[in-house]
Amino acid sequence: MIRLEWSSHFEKSLKKWISKHPESREVIKQKLEQFTNNPYDPELKNHKLSGQLKDLRAISVSYDCRIVFVMVEENTALLVAIGTHDEVY
Repeated sequence: MIRLEWSSHFEKSLKKWISKHPESREVIKQKLEQFTNNPYDPELKNHKLSGQLKDLRAISVSYDCRIVFVMVEENTALLVAIGTHDEVY
């Protein structure tokens, strides 16, 4: 099981995202729970990022929503940002 930590930037971007997309609250909750149980579930589309973000990874919440994170320990993920593809990359 993966333990989640939230960066202050993630908290701000999550509040902003939910205020614009209140219907996505439950989907985000479900995807984060799914991530903690199996971070490599194919449905999450967990993938490495490249370029300046090469140390980060991302999962898909929905067609237009991504969560960016970094593994800080073997079983701990630091959530960095949430938003559209263009917002977080």
